Amino acid sequence: MGDIELIDSHCHLIFENFEEDLEEVVSRSREKGVKKLLHACCELSEIPKLKKISRKFEELYYSVGLHPLEANKWECNSKSILENAALGDSRVVAIGELGLDFFKNDNKTKQLDALVPQMHLAFELDLPVIIHCREAANEMIKICSDLSKQSKCPRGVLHCWTGTPDEMKQFLDLGFYISFSGIVTFPKAYEIHECAKIVPSDRYLIETDAPFLAPVPYRGKRNEPAFVETVAKSLANLRSSELKNIAEESSANAEDLFKFDLIKCP
Repeated sequence: MGDIELIDSHCHLIFENFEEDLEEVVSRSREKGVKKLLHACCELSEIPKLKKISRKFEELYYSVGLHPLEANKWECNSKSILENAALGDSRVVAIGELGLDFFKNDNKTKQLDALVPQMHLAFELDLPVIIHCREAANEMIKICSDLSKQSKCPRGVLHCWTGTPDEMKQFLDLGFYISFSGIVTFPKAYEIHECAKIVPSDRYLIETDAPFLAPVPYRGKRNEPAFVETVAKSLANLRSSELKNIAEESSANAEDLFKFDLIKCP
């Protein structure tokens, strides 16, 4: 890999399909020059496992939060649990994966009940948010706009971008970053290709969302952090750039958003 270094800004490695060979998975990512991994949290019960795995692999940082598809698990003490987890471990660099998903579930009220307190918490702790947004861009933009008008909108990233160029512009105008996953390698993902071409060089990240959404040519296989190189190569092609430039830009943006280098292990 030479002097090229990459950051996988969103992955999930505590799932069962990594139990047998996690050491090898991380080893392969290192061989590809992946210098940091951000493990996104989907529900509060994952937090102890995330803390443990972050001690095992020095390049792994994590978020704490509740995924919108788990919104029915939000309880009155959930915010305080997340706050204590974030304050109690310097490896926590974000709140999330939070957001809205109206593609798989229409329980809008419950999703909002889980989303809004997490957005407030991120702002209070000065941590960025990792936003999952599927078939809900207008609603998510409205929430973020309202918070922005109150000067209470946290920094953050729209992970696994699947929106339109117009939607991307609205999130960019609100100060968010846009993260591209293996979907950007799919031949018919035309709108995402267009977004990848026009996103400002200082406002995009790359990710795998492993074990989901393996990029071409690995479709149908378990995704893993080493494949973030393939995402970077696809962006290089779409942006008429070099892999080295994409690696440098996306890594600098991830560092700027998540402040990894300011984190000191306890």
